[in-house]
Amino acid sequence: MKLGFSFRPLLSAFLISISLWGGSSLPTQAQEPEELRIATSYKLMTLDPHYANLNENTSLLSHIYERLVYQDEGLELKPGLAVSWRPLSATQWEFRLRDNVRFHDGTPFTADDVVYTIERIRDVLKPPSGGFRSYVSGIKSVTAPNPLTIVIETNGNIPNLPLSFSSIFIMHRPSDGFQTTEALNAGALPLGTGPYRFENWSSGEVLKLTRNDDYWGSKPAWPKVTFRVTENPAARVAALSTGEVDVADAIPARDVASLKQRGARIASVGAARINFVQFDVALEALPGVTAKSGEAIANPFKNPLVRRALSLAIDRGVLVDKILAGYGTAAAQVFPTGLPGTSANLQPQAPNYEEARALLVQAGFPDGFNLVLAGPSGRYPGDAESLQAIAQSWARIGVNAQPAAAPFSVFNTKRAAGEYAVWYGGTSGEAVDIILHALLASPDPTRGTGALNFGHYRNDAFDTKLATAEGIAVGAERNKALAEATEFVMADQPIIPLYHFHHIVGYGPRVGSYAMHPRGWTTTMQTLAAEN
Repeated sequence: MKLGFSFRPLLSAFLISISLWGGSSLPTQAQEPEELRIATSYKLMTLDPHYANLNENTSLLSHIYERLVYQDEGLELKPGLAVSWRPLSATQWEFRLRDNVRFHDGTPFTADDVVYTIERIRDVLKPPSGGFRSYVSGIKSVTAPNPLTIVIETNGNIPNLPLSFSSIFIMHRPSDGFQTTEALNAGALPLGTGPYRFENWSSGEVLKLTRNDDYWGSKPAWPKVTFRVTENPAARVAALSTGEVDVADAIPARDVASLKQRGARIASVGAARINFVQFDVALEALPGVTAKSGEAIANPFKNPLVRRALSLAIDRGVLVDKILAGYGTAAAQVFPTGLPGTSANLQPQAPNYEEARALLVQAGFPDGFNLVLAGPSGRYPGDAESLQAIAQSWARIGVNAQPAAAPFSVFNTKRAAGEYAVWYGGTSGEAVDIILHALLASPDPTRGTGALNFGHYRNDAFDTKLATAEGIAVGAERNKALAEATEFVMADQPIIPLYHFHHIVGYGPRVGSYAMHPRGWTTTMQTLAAEN
């Protein structure tokens, strides 16, 4: 059972793509050599790059749009559309922009486009859109002293502001007003500076792109790419096995061996992300939560003893070793131990059913209770199986959980609408503080905190600790403060960390290599063509 490890000594090995050869029987089909075919679990929700901060949008739209800054495979910041950045004072940053960059319609990229992008996210998009507002909520003003320079004034000290820009796509300023999400989805041409141009999109089915031969950077290997949305994991595996696609992402660990036998190659990397159980701790009564008799009861998750009991009653070894087939690590915090901002004091625990039952008695639930445990199906590796395993573990302390898996689009809508009492979910991010800021900080639209805090958890002391840590310059002192804030909040158990899974991608003979990224993106730029 992998209950945890020190991430840093293994970092270089952990982030290397691993190619595993099997036989050579993988069938191929006659196909135009210039087209790359990818079966992806990511269902593009919108053509608006600022609507929702979800991997399915950021991954696919990164072909069309670009960021000022990007994170490499080691999560280090590298120049993107910005070639350099520096603080001018505690509340001012200067970004120098890349010259000779053009949008897909031929117009030059300038500082005015960055100003437009920031203002659109900060001032125009409103919930339920505006998933990127937390990145710019601290920006007081942005000015362009010249076409290749922007100066950003913040409301306070934001020492990690460049990191925020590693998640924001830069849009082209239109001639009039601000583009709406509705207009972009209805057919307004998405204009970016990226290595691929938009060709067409069938929502929930296909995204087609054509290479931007005027791209300022290195041109990707494939002139054309088709993303086929394939939410069912078995269907993705089958498509790769039969040669219908060249790449398939989010491969279940249980299918790795059979794919190798068919001649597929596998790339794997540890994910900078967390999968967890989250509770609604705000409502007085919750849907699907009842006494054993079926009578309604007050919200048990308001009591941290109940949350702690449920955490102690989960066998993470089953999740990691059996369901993930070893392609994962048990979790005790939001990122794997050893990454900047994590705590070495937080280690995953083996299940302790006796102590969990005692905590339920202490909390006033000696007989346990009934609940519906919701979660997505086909969204994450082993998600539906994880629901079953968690339910089996909880049954041992008298908590009868009915697993309810649904397609992610359905699950996400119902979760946002408050239709779930407790659910399995996951999230990734640029850094520990970004995840803490979105997942566990008290929801506050004005500060941009709690965007993923669907459980409405509030802890003023934690908010203060997190804000203090975020105000410290990047380095050892900041990392220590973030670790202490993490230890503080996890003692209250607002979520149950489960595991950090590994991203697994399979690819066929037309692909020479596939470079994995710990953020879990699936892009054509990561895919090199096989030599003829």
